[in-house]
Amino acid sequence: MTGPTTLLARLRSRRQECRKPAEDGGFNRRLLVPMVLGSVLNPINSSMIAVALVPIGTAFGAPPAETAWLVTALYLATAVGQPVIGRLVDGYGPRRLYLAGTALVGLAGLAGALAPSFALLIVARVLLGIGTSAAYPAAMHLTRSEAERTGRSSPTGVLTVLAVANQTIAVVGPTLGGLLIGLGGWRTIFAVNLPLSLACLALGVLRLPVAPPRRKGGERLDHAGIALFAVLLLASMLFVMKPSSAHWYLPVLALLAGVGFALRECGARSPFIDLRALVRNRPLVATYLRQVLGYTTVYAFLYGYTQWLEEGRGLSAASAGLVLLPLSLSALTVSSLTGRSPAVRGKLVVGAALQTAACAALLLAGSASPLVLLVAVGVLAGVPQGLIGLGNQTALYHQADPAAIGSAAGLLRTFTYLGAMAASAANAAFFPHGATTAGLHHLALSMLGGAALLFLLTLPDRSLSRMGATVSRAGAKEN
Repeated sequence: MTGPTTLLARLRSRRQECRKPAEDGGFNRRLLVPMVLGSVLNPINSSMIAVALVPIGTAFGAPPAETAWLVTALYLATAVGQPVIGRLVDGYGPRRLYLAGTALVGLAGLAGALAPSFALLIVARVLLGIGTSAAYPAAMHLTRSEAERTGRSSPTGVLTVLAVANQTIAVVGPTLGGLLIGLGGWRTIFAVNLPLSLACLALGVLRLPVAPPRRKGGERLDHAGIALFAVLLLASMLFVMKPSSAHWYLPVLALLAGVGFALRECGARSPFIDLRALVRNRPLVATYLRQVLGYTTVYAFLYGYTQWLEEGRGLSAASAGLVLLPLSLSALTVSSLTGRSPAVRGKLVVGAALQTAACAALLLAGSASPLVLLVAVGVLAGVPQGLIGLGNQTALYHQADPAAIGSAAGLLRTFTYLGAMAASAANAAFFPHGATTAGLHHLALSMLGGAALLFLLTLPDRSLSRMGATVSRAGAKEN
């Protein structure tokens, strides 16, 4: 019979084994599960809410312009939280931030499941945004650390697993959310964070390595820069969500905060976002621009199309989720098939072209459209989702300073959710009184312009082709 002392000794032994690098010189595969599970907490909470906006609005008597803040609240928190926590990951190591963030996710999920008012529900979404900001920078930091340890400069397999998992969860989210709502109501999409959080905490304690902090003793967080950045985002979103001449002070405040932020970051010893370094690294800036353009369209489609399926087409939340399931499958298939290909530019060019086609196809949707057409539009939109995220993540891995990979990865997520916030504002603007077919078509036209701009930005970028050739040669040497 095994006593508690023996069990405790075995647990400690397993923890020590998990902290050791893989003996075969390859990537420590035991890190993959906590890395993937933690990194998908953000996209799963970002996407499940899409099918819950209508039932939540009904429960609290909130119109679409107000329920859109459930989306924006998480993205505002994430847009600020990702680079902040990414910087902390670079300084203190991934394990501490991973455990703290995933614990906060569980607490926020419980708060949302029990929220008695719409205002408290928004608070829960803010906490979810902060909590889910830790795992992705931690995962990218671990990937870079393992690459340095093993001498493999191009861990395409690991990057593919991360990208496929995040892309898949982002598009599976509406289907999962619809099923959960059908089983237990909209509160279940918050409650599901409890078991996910516990699983992340257990895996993080057992498998993530304990690393000594690399942060310099005199270095401090740039609190002023963080505050100015938050004011810039909040003032901009408040105005864009409900533009009016009576709110003239909001763009003025955003402009002042933007100027102050730029001056502060250029003069700070340890800036929140090193604007000078970004200016010097133009390929990385282009990657961030592609990310914000691509994901503005991705999230405008995700939220706008889903909301229209429920209100304009008259489907239930569960049915709308099922209609979008083939979108998930197409994104997963494309990411899996192209993940190990070194052709970064090819992924992004094809992705931008197909995203443009998907936006044009959305103009064919109507209240009497057959389900086959609605499913086909979703399938077409899923393909670029699988290509754009994977291409930009791989590009960032090779363009960013290795010593600041956590910060760079966090900033990539920031630009992702800047796109999501722009998409949320577009949905509120084009669906002021509900998701009508006319509003959907106007939204599709705005998405079409963004997708075309993404294509024009990507096509002439030859640095992506050179990157693909470098990755290919590195992979050949490893094999």
